Amino acid sequence: MFGTNGAVFSSVLPWYPTLKQQWGLDDLAFGLIVACFAAGSLLSTVLPSLAVNRFGPRPVVFWGTVFLALLVAGIGWAPSGLLLAGLLLGIGLLDAVIDVSQNVAGVRVEARAGRSILSAMHACWSMGAVLGGIGGTAAASLGWDIRAHLALVATVVIAAVAVGVWLTGPVPAPGTAPEQADGAGVDKRRPLGRIMLLTLPVALLATAGTMVEDIANNWAGLSSVELAGVEVGNAGVAFTVVLAAQMVGRFTGDRLIDRFGRVAVARAGGLLIGLGGLGVVTATGPALLYAGYVLVGFGCATLVPSAFAAAARLPGMTEGAGVTAVSWMMRIGFLATSPVLGALSAATGLRWALLLLVVSGVVVTLSAPALRNRPQAAAGT
Repeated sequence: MFGTNGAVFSSVLPWYPTLKQQWGLDDLAFGLIVACFAAGSLLSTVLPSLAVNRFGPRPVVFWGTVFLALLVAGIGWAPSGLLLAGLLLGIGLLDAVIDVSQNVAGVRVEARAGRSILSAMHACWSMGAVLGGIGGTAAASLGWDIRAHLALVATVVIAAVAVGVWLTGPVPAPGTAPEQADGAGVDKRRPLGRIMLLTLPVALLATAGTMVEDIANNWAGLSSVELAGVEVGNAGVAFTVVLAAQMVGRFTGDRLIDRFGRVAVARAGGLLIGLGGLGVVTATGPALLYAGYVLVGFGCATLVPSAFAAAARLPGMTEGAGVTAVSWMMRIGFLATSPVLGALSAATGLRWALLLLVVSGVVVTLSAPALRNRPQAAAGT
């Protein structure tokens, strides 16, 4: 389930530089278009929690992924940036719903295990994203038709998520009966504003992490072309490098978290993001740029899963409400990042605009104490 979610949209990202050149977009217009993904996710508001509560995580993930894959396939037929923006709006909304559904199931498994495992689940997302990025890069560099490539991706993803949902049994939340396993619940005891306030410290760190991921998704390929002289057909290599480093960081992150705690790991991640960002903005060739993106990817690896784990354990709040609130607020970072970076790039150049990576690293380091919640075993396990 996590792997298919990572693969479906990352298959499009290596095509971004090609689409930007094809439609003659400047950096600001491009930034506004790709920000529609984040805008769609913000429009979801409490829909993810309501959907999981009403239908359960598994049906929501399956049907959400089916429609998500179809929208991604539709990008190949988009005749203009305007239609691409509309498709990205719908993709962002569905992705937000799927994201919460997967993580609600994930935090329940982690609670029963009594140790950190959510990072490894997100590593499977990264692994799917790496495969999608490799496939997209190969298709673009070999001159494939984007429509044929994305149609193939949609078919494979729908088949894979069907298998994943079939293999996933009910995961009861601590203290619930098995027949209630698929309901996440919406916190009806607290108003929405109060929930947002309680989750704000965790959401700040998550937002800084998603800003890094958004830059990697939308601008890594473009920066490799404009700053390091990489061929347009190979632009997806930079994006794939970030995801590969993130995947390694997530597969190793659980052991580091169990040993040193979420706070220490997040602080170290912030430092790596800052150093990697400096490498990217000073790069004049592929080697230093890729090395910088390796540090960025490894540094941000555990931030989002750690934020979800902490949000699901906030006192006096259901896991569905906590995860939904943090997911919604961190997507504000997605919405703001690309337009801001695009505007900065138009005014000063892409190299200077990418200093946002360094700023994000500093924010992560300073906000790491918000993750002080440690995973605990449920009673009787």
